Amino acid sequence: MEGAREEREAGLELNDDVVRAAGGVVCRRDGAGTLEVLLVHRPHYDDWTFPKGKLDPGETHEVAALREVEEETGLLCELGLELPSTTYHDRRGRPKVVRYWAMRPLRGAFRPHGEVDEARWLPVPAAAALLTHDRDREVLRALAEGEAR
Repeated sequence: MEGAREEREAGLELNDDVVRAAGGVVCRRDGAGTLEVLLVHRPHYDDWTFPKGKLDPGETHEVAALREVEEETGLLCELGLELPSTTYHDRRGRPKVVRYWAMRPLRGAFRPHGEVDEARWLPVPAAAALLTHDRDREVLRALAEGEAR
């Protein structure tokens, strides 16, 4: 996984100008054993995505991922395997790297708020169809492939 991340980040020099972020693909099995993932809707961007956000100063990616997922979804989770990172330029044109982890919810409940107004548990095919960004579909595909093993 480390080599794949390095390959994706090639060309993005990791310096102080790079926005570092982390997030989670929160997943569970429904009563029939179907894998479901949690997507969030952000009204400011009008997109469907995975919960994520920027690292606070001195914060590790893992801690940031857990914090951001809890802030955006109300769910306290545990980290699973690291998934592929995404790299892109944000709306301000800055390079951004987001590291993701599979996560399992331990407790909590979603309540709409200003940053996230809706959250949906969906089977992988429905989640893939609803996700706004292709880069998120790549992360979802890696999770689904890992879960199928």
